[in-house]
Amino acid sequence: MRQWMVDAFAAGPFKGNPACVVEPFAAWPLAAWMQSLAAENNQAETAFLLSTPEPARFGLRWFTPTLEAPLCGHATLAAAHVLFAELGSTAETITFDTLSGPLSVRRAGEGYEMDFPADPPKRTPVPEGIAEALGVEPVEMWAGAYLLAVLKDEAAVRGLTPNIAAIEPIAGEATGGRGNLIVAARADAGAPYDVVSRFFAPGSGIPEDPTTGSAHCILLPLYADKLGRETLRFHQAYPGRGGDLECERRGARVLIRGRGVTMLEGRLRVQPAL
Repeated sequence: MRQWMVDAFAAGPFKGNPACVVEPFAAWPLAAWMQSLAAENNQAETAFLLSTPEPARFGLRWFTPTLEAPLCGHATLAAAHVLFAELGSTAETITFDTLSGPLSVRRAGEGYEMDFPADPPKRTPVPEGIAEALGVEPVEMWAGAYLLAVLKDEAAVRGLTPNIAAIEPIAGEATGGRGNLIVAARADAGAPYDVVSRFFAPGSGIPEDPTTGSAHCILLPLYADKLGRETLRFHQAYPGRGGDLECERRGARVLIRGRGVTMLEGRLRVQPAL
């Protein structure tokens, strides 16, 4: 059984967010086996695919090193990239059945466009411990599935050296549980993007995620309203890598566009436990 590593939302190799994608199964393996493989891979997410009678429709599940995730953007893009670029799918659009409902990915120029549910955040008080954990006081605080701290400028976002352990127990009014925190700000004037962000997710077993598609289901509705535009460019400023996304609000959905780069193909020498 083959497995690929793909840099998602990447302008080139060693950018964006790596995800492992396993060749489609005929039947789901045991969840414990998938979790063990995800822990062995030790990437933010490992994507598992399930074949269906429809050649352009697959089951899709995502596992971090510690848990099954309800939604993951970069591993969805990576899974579509594997099906299109490595396994030769000729479909224009692929649909994935997931814990978050059907998600579609279509070819879009040199990359892909994902159709995800929007998660418009609500304004919320700053939870106790956030300022101390970040080392800076947020200008605004919002909550969707994840907490979102708006900072004063791009330099504040890029310069963070947070206390990851202190973030882990903080939930506030986030609907997705504790320990998942986006920080964001308007980009500097002249930057080739509109918003810069980072995502700290110790609650999901990820100290800092390099590029997070699901976070932009929250970021796009907020900043579309702030900036008065339906399509925005985002840069997730993970130190040393960085990922780039274009997002468009389409009613209750968010279209997320980016590229994928295959970095590694390997062969698993363990059999799935069914």
